[in-house]
Amino acid sequence: MTEDGSAQGWDMNVLFADFRPMHEEVRSELDEAYRRVMDRSRFIQGEECAAFEREFAAYCGAGHCVGVASGLDALCLLLRALGIGAGDEVILPSNTFIATALAVTYAGAVPVFVEPEWESCNIDPGRIEPAVTERTKAIIAVHLQGRAADMDALQEIAKRHRLFLLEDAAQAHGATYKGRRAGALSDGAAFSFYPGKNLGALGDGGCVVTNNKRLADKVRALGNYGSDFKYHHIYKGVNSRLDELQAAFLRVKLLRLDRWNRERQKIAARYLTEIKNPCIKLPLPSSEEYGHLYHVFAVRCEARDELERYLSEKGVCTVKHYPIPMHLQEAYRDLRLPAGSLPVAEKISRTILSLPLFYGMTPDEAAYVITAINEFQCGG
Repeated sequence: MTEDGSAQGWDMNVLFADFRPMHEEVRSELDEAYRRVMDRSRFIQGEECAAFEREFAAYCGAGHCVGVASGLDALCLLLRALGIGAGDEVILPSNTFIATALAVTYAGAVPVFVEPEWESCNIDPGRIEPAVTERTKAIIAVHLQGRAADMDALQEIAKRHRLFLLEDAAQAHGATYKGRRAGALSDGAAFSFYPGKNLGALGDGGCVVTNNKRLADKVRALGNYGSDFKYHHIYKGVNSRLDELQAAFLRVKLLRLDRWNRERQKIAARYLTEIKNPCIKLPLPSSEEYGHLYHVFAVRCEARDELERYLSEKGVCTVKHYPIPMHLQEAYRDLRLPAGSLPVAEKISRTILSLPLFYGMTPDEAAYVITAINEFQCGG
């Protein structure tokens, strides 16, 4: 870089995410976790999963955690355990990953898409009550990008209409809302441990977190073939359990999660301070009220596709989270929601672009991204 901060040469490649710094830091402990599981020769429903469930529940400030096979399963099993199914409706934002909607569908209910807030990208409490009907049973608050939704406002609506309030916390491991962690802000929360998450396994995994023991017990039974004890089946369940190896790996990573999250926040703070391009709308900053984790650092730009091409040419990898809102996905065309029906969600999807941000990202890599962004010219 030159003294004035302009690019001296475009000769760097910046990955969107790189897990190597994280994994190199804990490689010996991951190796030990693998050996521990292998030596015990118990790979499902053993000590590692039970220990991780206790540790993650305590981390979230909740009473119970149940490990399952994926974040999608976690949300679906949570809905089923609450008795939500055929003939019911569940309200959720349209600008989420499709797993949120699929969980509702797989539970047998109908997803009802509503608008997000423009600033936070999270579900807009002001848009929920017009969508409530006599069939509505729950609201799913997606803590998108690592920033919690407005849970107080959502709780008021849920109580007023006697609805369950759930958290899709797949992007919010350690995120806080008014001093409390995601996972303990509702009737129940679903987490994903997909490798790219802030707390990621080395494969698929997920969990349900709740303060309701009866709910946790039912989720556990539903995920274990509907069984409360061996060969005794009280529900028509499925096979969805967090395996011992992934649980052991997650235990190692959980010990570092807060520190790794703080490093992400430092990179995000630098982006927020040093990106000065008027074409770029930045995400909201972290605050005492909203402890934003920046699972992704998503900017918005009217010339998003042009920005994406420009950054790719400069060697900066980006991802669109998410380019098609749920109500316009082919999978949900049966809901008959045409283009223009949810304009805020559609504009976010049309303009959003996530920049590189990961634990272990170097100061030079961050500076390179910042310079590239600042030198971008809309339409130029």
